Amino acid sequence: MSGILSPVESLKRGQELLRAGLENAALEHFASAHRARPEDARLRSYYGWAVATVEHRLERGLGLCREALRADGSCAEVYLNLARVLMTHGRKAEGIRYLKRGLMVDPRDATLIQEWRRLGMRRPPVLPFLPRRHLCNRWLGRLRGRLLRDFVAPRELVALEVG
Repeated sequence: MSGILSPVESLKRGQELLRAGLENAALEHFASAHRARPEDARLRSYYGWAVATVEHRLERGLGLCREALRADGSCAEVYLNLARVLMTHGRKAEGIRYLKRGLMVDPRDATLIQEWRRLGMRRPPVLPFLPRRHLCNRWLGRLRGRLLRDFVAPRELVALEVG
């Protein structure tokens, strides 16, 4: 299908199709890109995501994503794809761990930040010796939220949340 496209163009087209909800077509483009350049970790991780998510072959997809991570641990997209595969298949804690690692590699990566925020991670209670629902924790938590929202830059806020 995408034989006339370069691997990078095929990857971009696959991402566009994915955003449009056409996962099977995206899988074909990711597979084509991976076949053309199997040593590229980024292409391998997208193909691994597609295999695990679209074809429901979890072990094969995880294997491809983990191979990509071993090949290039400096690419934030590799961490993101591995985290998405894990979270999609019910392994949220492990997925969150890889999201955090990805944010350590590239704290400004927009897709990692978006995925982190989508999870809606809760901060620990302000007073850990009291229950979360205690009036003091609720009141101080709201105050902390307002202060962080109003006085801390968004980049620093993500670093605080991940930290």
